[in-house]
Amino acid sequence: MATIRLGDKAPNFTAESTEGTINFHEWLGDSWGVLFSHPADYTPVCTTELGTVAKYKAAFDKRDVKVVALSVDGLDSHKGWIQDINETQNTTVNFPIIADEDRMVSELYDMIHPNADSSATVRSVFVIGNDKKVKLMITYPASTGRNFDELLRVIDSLQLTAYHKVATPANWQKGEDCVIVPSVDTASIRSLFPKGYKEIKPYLRMTPQPN
Repeated sequence: MATIRLGDKAPNFTAESTEGTINFHEWLGDSWGVLFSHPADYTPVCTTELGTVAKYKAAFDKRDVKVVALSVDGLDSHKGWIQDINETQNTTVNFPIIADEDRMVSELYDMIHPNADSSATVRSVFVIGNDKKVKLMITYPASTGRNFDELLRVIDSLQLTAYHKVATPANWQKGEDCVIVPSVDTASIRSLFPKGYKEIKPYLRMTPQPN
């Protein structure tokens, strides 16, 4: 079974989904991506999660992020479940759900944790950059629903820090001040950060969000 670490190239796969056959890397193209797994169809927490993602699709689109879900059940089950999601969550599922009956993708991404459940996937989340590399991994137990506001916050940070020499402090929200990374020497700060900066300690220098 594969072990995936941050910075690894996201494993490619071809699988059936509710929106047709997906070759993962081709489907991502030049976009960022979120791959998230669900223990099973017709489960209550997953139903609320998929409904939430459908409602947040515009927010993901704004960030050029494609979202795809996965469950170890088949396509017929997925399609019936989508009807329930649309009905109970007052939305329309507008992204693909991968059918992973043979556990191929689940095992490729190490989504099955036998000490938690020998057959169902845990709630794994992978954020993948437009370079196809894994930028974030979060694993929730099956009993705990994900916080998609937090996922968007993290994506904002990942996309900002990918292109600017900053990091984001605790509880950072888009638009707030950022930390200048330690590798930037003081002489370079003025040219890199024309909005100015505040030195709290030599290693802790804050600047307005550069973009």
